[in-house]
Amino acid sequence: MNLPPYHCAGCPCIKSRIVSFFIVLGLLISCNPGNQDKEIPDEPPVSGLPGKKLATIHCSRCHAFVDPGLLPRRIWLENVLPAMGHRLGIYSGGVRPDSLFDPGVSGQVVRQSGIYPLQPVLARADWDSIVQYFVQNAPENIPAPVRDHPLKMGLKHFKYRETSFSHRPAFTTMVKILPDNEGIVFNDSKPGLNLLTFLTPGLKENYTLPLKSTPVQFYEKSNQGYLTETGGGIFPSDAPFGAIQQMIKEKSGDRYTLGKVVIPDLKRPVFMTSGDLNGDGLEDMVVGEFGNETGELAWFENDGKGGYRKNILRSKPGAVSAVIRDANKDGLPDIYALMAQADEGIFLYENLGGGKFREKRLLSFSPLYGSQYMELADFNKDGFEDIVYVCGDNADKTPILKSYHGIYIFLNDGKGNFKKAYFYPLNGAYKAMVRDFDLDGDLDIAAISFFPDYRHNPGESFVYLENKGNLKFEDYSFPESYRGRWIVMDANDMDGDGDPDIVLGSFVYFLPDGDTTGLGKKWLLYGPSVAVLENTTRKR
Repeated sequence: MNLPPYHCAGCPCIKSRIVSFFIVLGLLISCNPGNQDKEIPDEPPVSGLPGKKLATIHCSRCHAFVDPGLLPRRIWLENVLPAMGHRLGIYSGGVRPDSLFDPGVSGQVVRQSGIYPLQPVLARADWDSIVQYFVQNAPENIPAPVRDHPLKMGLKHFKYRETSFSHRPAFTTMVKILPDNEGIVFNDSKPGLNLLTFLTPGLKENYTLPLKSTPVQFYEKSNQGYLTETGGGIFPSDAPFGAIQQMIKEKSGDRYTLGKVVIPDLKRPVFMTSGDLNGDGLEDMVVGEFGNETGELAWFENDGKGGYRKNILRSKPGAVSAVIRDANKDGLPDIYALMAQADEGIFLYENLGGGKFREKRLLSFSPLYGSQYMELADFNKDGFEDIVYVCGDNADKTPILKSYHGIYIFLNDGKGNFKKAYFYPLNGAYKAMVRDFDLDGDLDIAAISFFPDYRHNPGESFVYLENKGNLKFEDYSFPESYRGRWIVMDANDMDGDGDPDIVLGSFVYFLPDGDTTGLGKKWLLYGPSVAVLENTTRKR
């Protein structure tokens, strides 16, 4: 699940990854649905290759190979391997290919993509060898990660505040601090209805706009606002019902109204950003259609007449976020993009001029990581922006605590190469925003987790990393962190006093551990939609 930052975290929108990370043989099977009607052998011949070799061949076509030792045997057998088999045309236990398609348009899109073959693409004996390899080499259990020190409780630079107005239970899919001391906007989703609520700087309701489609991002630049709308709810979908919609500021300057849809027919978009990508003086857009089993990363050229022309950068699902920067200092804006789903990684799209881009893979991650968020920031003050990467989406087929979930810093060597220099383990990490929160001249990090270890460390739902220099950080949380299940976050100067505040949004649809902690009931009955950590640095 994935509500991308200030949006859906997204939800990532929850950019849920209920699809298996084994998006395996879409490359082996033609995307032309007509090919499914052609006669093909019931079963290819046996290759005779060992299970490890077969697994490497078939899995690694679409993503980094996953070692059997990274998941318990039960999860391989019950969740991952059956899903992988479907991609190879191996159906067992009474499963039929047509049962894998969602109803309606979303299922039709996947059916036409040819992702699930009607006949096996490898011999049953070879498939049995793959299964045997994973089962024999997987452990019975994976030890849960253990914190090496307790979180410090208390934030000396922040004061916790809750809004006087909340929708309960809270299903917050986006939150945004508006510029110029205009307050906060957040969305709360209900069945068949979305409530886009604008709060005053005093955190009281100003006005609310009802929406049919779920917004997961409020984007504002140069006094122009846009909503990224999924086209339905927050859950995975391949239906092209999403859109980018204008938000018009009234002449009075204190109220937004809904404008026209500027980019329609998107597959569950979770973010957009803008910039002049072709040098014509017009703001173009980069949009991530996360989708589910299909999707795309694309840039949309502004035609100057209110329309946009689509240019595909990457024809795969899972586009999570993008940042526009001149990476190579050639005067042309490039695009950094984070991709999730199967082929997880960070890519640079180098601007070649004339609307042309060249893809360069900067970093690759295991499909188990659950990539969630990315920012650029210069941590070592060498003039080159580094990458802050967050992974922790655990709403897939492998919902166990994972030692590699957390916050990473990859330092830029100035030549476009990035090397891991810092890792902070954070179970189920969802977002990390980089700011100089305490105004001491270095960059701190505020982070949230949607899948923390609620049983043992509920404070992990929010962590503040105070920079002590040389990539050393002290970690803190706050006593009220349990008050909501934080899925979205934004950081900006909410009250105009010159220091960045933090706003958190709660989403309580998914209860941790079947609510054995008792937190779920409290969230449903009393939890706020939005909470604020008011920065008091300037007030001290």
